[in-house]
Amino acid sequence: MPVANLRLVHAAPEPTPCEPAPNRERIGEILLDRGALSKADLERAIAIQSGEDARFGDILLAHNMVTSQDLYDGLSYQYNTMVADLRAEPPDVRLIDSLGASTCIRKGVVPWKRVGGATVIICSRPKEFTRIAAEMPKEFGNIRLAIAPEEDIQDALIIARHRSLAHQAETRVAEHESCRNWNGAAIGRISAAIILMLVSLFIFSPMIGFGVITAWAVTTLILNSILKAAAALMHLKRRKHEKITFFSRRHSPDQGSLPSVSIMVPLFKERAIAERLVRRLEAIQYPRELLDICLVVEEDDTVTHATLANANLPRWMRQITVPRGAVQTKPRAMNFALDFCRGSIIGVYDAEDAPAPDQIQRVVRRFHERGKDVACLQGVLDFYNPKENWLSRCFTIEYATWFRIVLPGLERLGFAIPLGGTTLFFRRDVLEELGGWDAHNVTEDADLGIRLARHGYRTEIIRTVTEEEANCRAWPWIKQRSRWIKGYAMTYGVHMRAPRKLLHEVGGWQFFGIQLLFLGSLSQTLLAPFLWTFWILPFGFSHPLVSVMPSAMFWTLAGVFLASEVLTISVGVLAVSTPKHRFLRFWVPTLHLYYPLASLAAIKGFIEIVTRPFYWDKTMHGEFDMDLEGEVAPPSTSIPE
Repeated sequence: MPVANLRLVHAAPEPTPCEPAPNRERIGEILLDRGALSKADLERAIAIQSGEDARFGDILLAHNMVTSQDLYDGLSYQYNTMVADLRAEPPDVRLIDSLGASTCIRKGVVPWKRVGGATVIICSRPKEFTRIAAEMPKEFGNIRLAIAPEEDIQDALIIARHRSLAHQAETRVAEHESCRNWNGAAIGRISAAIILMLVSLFIFSPMIGFGVITAWAVTTLILNSILKAAAALMHLKRRKHEKITFFSRRHSPDQGSLPSVSIMVPLFKERAIAERLVRRLEAIQYPRELLDICLVVEEDDTVTHATLANANLPRWMRQITVPRGAVQTKPRAMNFALDFCRGSIIGVYDAEDAPAPDQIQRVVRRFHERGKDVACLQGVLDFYNPKENWLSRCFTIEYATWFRIVLPGLERLGFAIPLGGTTLFFRRDVLEELGGWDAHNVTEDADLGIRLARHGYRTEIIRTVTEEEANCRAWPWIKQRSRWIKGYAMTYGVHMRAPRKLLHEVGGWQFFGIQLLFLGSLSQTLLAPFLWTFWILPFGFSHPLVSVMPSAMFWTLAGVFLASEVLTISVGVLAVSTPKHRFLRFWVPTLHLYYPLASLAAIKGFIEIVTRPFYWDKTMHGEFDMDLEGEVAPPSTSIPE
C-alpha cells in the first residue's frame, strides 16, 4: 500500500476542523458523481441533516441510500487517503496499548502501524481527524490518516485486546461499591452463627424465639403497609388531577437538535425471541440515523448468533460480541458494550420487550426538560400475556402495583429508587462517571439505583409502557425471583458495609428508605411463613403464642393482619383499574396464594448467596408471547404525563 496514499496531518495545540482540500467536492457530490447516490436521496439527506445533529454518512447508511463500501470509497477520495483492510492487516497491539483500547473505541480510531517515522491512525470519522490527531501521544510523531468503517475498527480492537476489555467490563465499578469481592465463606459463617443463635433461643424458650421473630415480621409488615398506603394515596391524588394536568400542561421548550440514543439489548440463548425482537424495535418512532440499537451477545452463545445471522438486521441495528471472561452476567455484557455505544443517552431493553413506539421521543423530551441531576428515567413495565394462566395474572397484578403505584410513590417521597432491569435510560456521562453496572451483581439495576442516589443523582419514573413476557411457569418463576432476592440481599450488604458513609451520602430520609426497601422486603419474604401460622386460628386450631399473649395484643395483631390483607387487595385493584387490566380485579384476592412462592424463592436465594453468589439463573423468553395473529404489537400509546 503506497505511503503517498496516507494523508499527513500535523497535530496542533489548538486543532481546527479537518476539512477536505478546496478542490474537493462534498461527500454527497462525490457519491452523486460516482452514481452511488441518487439526486433525490441526496436532497432528502441534506433536508434531514438540516434539522438534526447527525453525521451525513450516518444518515446515508441508516436510510439505505448508499452501501458502506461506496461511502468509504468516497471518503477516501475526499480526504486523499486509503481505506484500510484491518482483516488483512491487523493493527499493532503496542500502538493500541499506548493509547488504550477503550479510548480507541470511544474515539472511533485505531493506531495501525508505523510508516517512515509517522504513525498511521485509522479513523471512521475523518471530519474529526484533526482534533483527534492533536490528542494523540507525542511519541506517535507525525500522524497519517487512513479510514475504515467503524464496525471494522471495533472488531479489530476486540480481536487485539479482548482480554483487557473483558477485564475492564468486570471491574468498571469502584471496588468499595461492588460485590466482586463478596466473601461467600465469611457470609456463610455469619449466617450459620445467626441461625445457631436463633436455634439456641428456640431451645431455651420456644415462646421467646417465636415471639422475637414474629415481632420483627409484624414490624416490617406494618412499615411496608404504611409505604404502600402512602403510595396509593399519592396515586389517587395524582389521578384526580390527571385530566387537568394533561390538557393544561405547557409544551416543553424547543430542545434544538435531537440527540443520538443508543439502546442496549442483552441477548443470551434467545432462539425463540431474537427475530421478533427486531420487528418490535423497528416500530420505534425516532430518526434512524440517531438511533443506535446494540444487540449484545456473548461470544460462546452460538444459538443467538445463528438466530441473528438470519434476522436481516437493518443498518441502525448492530451486534456487539462480548468475549469470554471470569463471569457471564448481563451487567458485564452491558459494561463491555457501553464504550461501543454512540449515543449521549443510553437505554436498556430486555430480549422480550415491546416498547411503545413514541417511547424514545418522550425520554429525550423529559431529559431535555429536567436538570442534570435527573440522570435516569425508569419506564413502566407491563405484560402482553396476562391471560396465559393464573401465575401470569398474579405476576401482572404485582408488576402493575410496583410500577404504577409503588415506584411513583417512592419518587414522590424522595426515596432512592431500585431500578427495574429494562426500559431504563441514562445520561451517558453520568453512567460512565459511576462506572456503569456492577458486573458481579445479579440485580445490577437495583444496585445502580442506589449508587445513583449515593452520588447525588435522581431517578424519575416516566409514564411510558414497555410490554414484556410474564414468567408464568412455577419453577422458572421461583428461579427468577430467587435471583432477584439474592441480588437485593447482596446489594444491601454492599451498601451497608459502611453505614455511616451511606448515611452521610444519602441523608437520613433516604437511608431510612433503603432500610425499608431492602431489609424490610427481604425480611418479609423470608419471615412471612411465621405470620402465616396465625391463619390456622380461623379453622379452630390453637397457636402457641395466643395462650401467652394479652387479649388486647391478640386483637391488635388480628387487626394488623386484616388491615394488611385489605390494603393489599385494595391497592391491587387500584393498580389494575385501567381498561386493559380491569379483568384482573377479580384475581387480586388470590395473591394470598401467590406470595408464598416468593418465600420458597427466598430460601433458594439465601442459600446461593453462600454457595453461588454470582450465578445468573437465566430466564428463558419467547414461550408465551404469541397472540392470535402470531405476533405481539407494541403498546400503541404511552400513559399521559
